[in-house]
Amino acid sequence: MRLVAENVTVRLGGRVVLDRVDAAVEGGELVGLIGPNGAGKTSLLRVFAHLLAPAAGAVRCDGRPLDSYAPAERARRIAYLAQGPEVHWPMVVEKLVALGRLPHRGSWERLSSTDQDAVENAMQATDVVAFRDQTLATLSGGERMRVLLARALAVEAPILLTDEPVAALDPFHQLQVMEVLKRTARQGKAVVAVLHDLALAARFCDRLLLLHRGAVLAEGPPSTVLDERNLETAFSVGFVRGRHAEQEFIVAWDRLLSDRTARTIDG
Repeated sequence: MRLVAENVTVRLGGRVVLDRVDAAVEGGELVGLIGPNGAGKTSLLRVFAHLLAPAAGAVRCDGRPLDSYAPAERARRIAYLAQGPEVHWPMVVEKLVALGRLPHRGSWERLSSTDQDAVENAMQATDVVAFRDQTLATLSGGERMRVLLARALAVEAPILLTDEPVAALDPFHQLQVMEVLKRTARQGKAVVAVLHDLALAARFCDRLLLLHRGAVLAEGPPSTVLDERNLETAFSVGFVRGRHAEQEFIVAWDRLLSDRTARTIDG
């Protein structure tokens, strides 16, 4: 499975938010979309999901134009978790997660055993089984996000697109969700996550795409993308670096004004 954006340009409100962007994700990898606010991360994810039409360029899925797929077929191929999605109906968690199976069945068909297994596996992976009989209104923001991730996982699509999937989560569940995304990629699926936490991006992602002002500033493994020059250019922030269990980590430390001093720490 391969999803490719070719020379994509997006304009919103007369402003160019993506400028001739090339990007791709392959089955078996977790790709992190990183960059400052307004860099175009969500716009690129929405283009990948066929929710935003580019002004120029194209998106291809396994070599075919993405818009050539019938809606139901596209929904079976691509699962999408939006940033901070709202749910306005009083549906219990288990039934909400089961909506992820709609691309595989008719609207009024009962869940098959395969559907039920997919729903149960998704709820277990996101640690929401205990909430199965509760409505979303009774849950915290982080719990709701995990339920909505479970709905996306229940699709069992070969491509999973997630927009800030750990933004509202505590550290335990941030790690859990990143482990789920990593495991999903290791199952052969193509996974994309918009992330602001660079430490999580460095630890879990196979490849990073760093956007800056609507263009690709850097692309590649975390060790090459997260270098001092790229980080200073994109974020105007100084970082400290350390190493734990043979893996490097980075932490945002101070805003850069004129004095750019590199720091290192031991861990």
